[in-house]
Amino acid sequence: MSHQRLLQWSFWFAGLMNTGPGDRMYDCLPLYHSVGGVVATGSVLVRGGSVVIREKFSAQHFWDDIAAWDCTLVQYIGELARYLLNAPHRPRERAHRIRLCCGNGLQADVWEKFQARFKIPRILEFYAATEGNISLYNVEGKVGAIGRIPPFLTHRFPLALVKFDAAAGAPARDPESGFCIPCAAEEAGESLDRIRDGSAHPGGEFEGYTSTADTQDKILRDVFARGDAWYRTGDLMRRDAGGFFYFVDRVGDTFRWKGENVATAEVAAAIAAFPGIAEANVYGVRVPGSEGAAGMAAIVVDGALDLPEFRAHLARRLPPYARPLFLRIVKELPVTSTFKHLKNDLKREGYDPALGDAVYFDDPKRQAFVPLSRALYQSIQVGRCASEGNAALCCR
Repeated sequence: MSHQRLLQWSFWFAGLMNTGPGDRMYDCLPLYHSVGGVVATGSVLVRGGSVVIREKFSAQHFWDDIAAWDCTLVQYIGELARYLLNAPHRPRERAHRIRLCCGNGLQADVWEKFQARFKIPRILEFYAATEGNISLYNVEGKVGAIGRIPPFLTHRFPLALVKFDAAAGAPARDPESGFCIPCAAEEAGESLDRIRDGSAHPGGEFEGYTSTADTQDKILRDVFARGDAWYRTGDLMRRDAGGFFYFVDRVGDTFRWKGENVATAEVAAAIAAFPGIAEANVYGVRVPGSEGAAGMAAIVVDGALDLPEFRAHLARRLPPYARPLFLRIVKELPVTSTFKHLKNDLKREGYDPALGDAVYFDDPKRQAFVPLSRALYQSIQVGRCASEGNAALCCR
């Protein structure tokens, strides 16, 4: 990463947050990460402000720290806001001078609850990648959006959404022209940003990686015209009629079931909206005798879970192919140092009841989540459903 890029981020966010000498940023994020180590620090220091650094995030001490150090800004990422919402009430959680929280990954189902409970005047959600050449900012505070590009700036920030072929793991191309296919409004697709000459457009340059091969893997060529080059974000987004962009899922996290693409982030948001569910991580698992991957959710619950009502809730919120076939109730979900859910181990462990957690199967005959017994698990593993005597998942 170049010195120019580091300074660019610092001054960008200093302007967006309107930082000044009287500001104190509360930073409990890893300093080796671009948000915790550059955005949270640089944006305040370049304007003469201060940064309060806590070595590790603590929901218990978060608001006490902010009140004690008289902080005016907070930098968040990932599920940090959800953890604070799930924590017990603290005496000083509204006794602060916070004027703005800045970050990325704040889910729509958490946004307004977070603002209301903790008395947060303004949230600045943004989208960016450390190595990427694309940034979006939601300065209007539209709930759930990651930002938009005003019409008068589209020539400087050429962002495109193209249809994605999940089976091929790459953007779909028109069979006649060979070019990528633009998405319509509200249609999810991979986001691309045109790579421009760095000397003329320093903000749009893709500097790449130390590995030439990795750099080339991120560049998509002949997208809309012969010879053009675009940076692949690896993220699926959708854009509404008003021009606001919304994060849908990572390309690698989506899975295909019954011929349909399932965005795990959207399913997780629907699950987390049900009362009593503190966290949800959604992923696809392989089922013998079935194509694609079946949906599974690992969830953390707060008290007892009303399974019949929960199933009815999912039926109202999600199409049949997107509803998880398997539920696993866990005590906690594994996350990265920046509070993003980890999926690989959960995928590998699958839905085996021998894991020791409570696992449920959405039985198509009973129209209910039933405990996944060893006998039912074994019948699914050989491609037959104990309750039906037919293909295990035929009704889905």
